[in-house]
Amino acid sequence: MDILTIGDVQLEKYITKIMLDIGVPAHLKGYHYLRDAIMLSGKDMEAVSSVTKLLYPTIAKHFKTTDQKVERAIRNAIEVSWTRGNSDTFEELFGYSYEQGKNRPTNSEYIARIADKVRLDIRAM
Repeated sequence: MDILTIGDVQLEKYITKIMLDIGVPAHLKGYHYLRDAIMLSGKDMEAVSSVTKLLYPTIAKHFKTTDQKVERAIRNAIEVSWTRGNSDTFEELFGYSYEQGKNRPTNSEYIARIADKVRLDIRAM
């Protein structure tokens, strides 16, 4: 199975499960932006290499906001999940966690890593 052949609703449910496991609070705006970013990046990994020129503007247009607000909200959601989330899940995904005194991953690292996990997991189905 390939990520492009899976339905959007099924893909969204799977990404939501991962985000909740990591500890991204669903009440934050960045939660919704992040989920869209992971979906878009999963379908086209080129999107991660140009987050400011392609990814943020696409999400901003979808949610009728600015790319700066999208970037800031995603950064905040990542920061909250990094400090309050499940450190075991972070170690499994990134190889390190907040408890080890490491800095949080950047927005693009975070999005790329989760998008890659989603792609690999779907391919393995």
